[in-house]
Amino acid sequence: MEKAPEIVILGAGLAGLTAAIHLSKLGHKVTIIEKSTFPKHKVCGEYISNEIVPYLQWLGIDLESLQPARISSLHFSTTTGKSIRSELPMGGLGLSRFALDFYMYEKALSQGCKFVHQTVTDVGFEREQFTIDLLNGESLTADIAIGAYGKRSTLDQKLHRNFISKKSPWLAVKAHYRGEFTPNVVGLHNFKGGYCGVSKVENNLINICYLADYETFKTYRNIEQYQSEVLSENPLLRSIFQSLEPVFEKPLTISQIHFDKKNVVENHLLMIGDSAGVIHPLCGNGMAMAIHSAKMLSELIDDYCHMKIKTRKALEIEYAVLWNKTFKTRLRAGRMLSSILQRPQLSNFLIRIFIQYPPLFSQVINRTHGKKIAIHD
Repeated sequence: MEKAPEIVILGAGLAGLTAAIHLSKLGHKVTIIEKSTFPKHKVCGEYISNEIVPYLQWLGIDLESLQPARISSLHFSTTTGKSIRSELPMGGLGLSRFALDFYMYEKALSQGCKFVHQTVTDVGFEREQFTIDLLNGESLTADIAIGAYGKRSTLDQKLHRNFISKKSPWLAVKAHYRGEFTPNVVGLHNFKGGYCGVSKVENNLINICYLADYETFKTYRNIEQYQSEVLSENPLLRSIFQSLEPVFEKPLTISQIHFDKKNVVENHLLMIGDSAGVIHPLCGNGMAMAIHSAKMLSELIDDYCHMKIKTRKALEIEYAVLWNKTFKTRLRAGRMLSSILQRPQLSNFLIRIFIQYPPLFSQVINRTHGKKIAIHD
C-alpha cells in the first residue's frame, strides 16, 4: 500500500484486542469500535490453553500478573456420573474474561489504540474503502476492517451470512461461585441436553459455564429449577452445585449460538475469533483459538501493508487457506464430540471404552488442542 492504512476492528473481545495490540506493536494505526465499556463479564469457559502463552509474552502481556489458576487435567463425566480423568496437552490457565479483557484493553490503550464506544449498524465496501456506520449517526472509513464482534450480531444479518438464517438450539449460561473445588482440574460434565464446564479462575473463584438445549430449558420456570432438576441428574454436578455459593446476583446467558461453518471473509471484512468460527465449549479452546486467529491475520495484514502480499484478494485467499489449515480439524472434532454427547447411550458406551483404554481418550482430547504457537520476529 502507498500510505499507512486506516485499520478498524469491530469488537473488543479477546480476538479484537489481541489484533489491536499486535498491529499497534508493529506500528499500525488502529481504531477499535466496541459498544460496551470495561471491565465486563462475558459468557465463557474461561480456560485458556498454554499454547498461546509464548505469543502473549511476545506481545508484552504478562498473564502471571493476573494470578491465574493453573490447570493441568480434565475430569469428564457422563449423565450418569461415570467419569474419567486425563492430563491436558500443555495444560492451561483459568482466567476470567472480566480480568483478562480489561488488562488487554488497558494494554491496547497504552500502545495508542483508539476506542470508539458505539454500536456498528452497517458496513459497506466501495472503491477499496470501508464505510462503517454507527448508531449515533456518525461514520468511519477504513482501508482494512476486521470483524471481531463475537458469536452473533445484527451485523451478520446485514452481511447476509449463511448461518444467521438458521435457528440454533443452544443457550449458554455462566456464573462465578465460591467454595471448595480442586484447583488444577477443569471439569466437563454431561447432562441431558447439554454439557457443563467447571474450573477455577483468579481470586479462588470458580467459573461454571454450560451449554443447554433451549427447547428443554424453556420448559422450566427459571435457571435455578433447570439446574436442580436437569443438571443435577448427573451426581457429580449435583454435588458441585450443592457445595458452592453463587457470587453473581444472577447468571449471564446468551442464546442462538451457532457452531455451523462460517466464511472467514464477508464482503472483504476479515473475520477473527468467534466471528470466523465457534468451537464447541466442550473443547475448552475458544479463547486460545481467538487469540491465535488474531495473530495469523495481524501478520498477514502487516505483510499486505508492506507489499509482501500484493492485492486484497491475495490477502483474503491466504487468510482463508491458513484459517482452514489451522482450525478445520479442531472444529470438526468439536462438532463430532457434541454429537456424541447428545446421545447418552453412546457417550456412556464410549466412556466404558475410554476407561479400559485411557490412551484413546487422550488422543480424542489432543484432537481439540493445537500446538504451541511459534513466534517469528
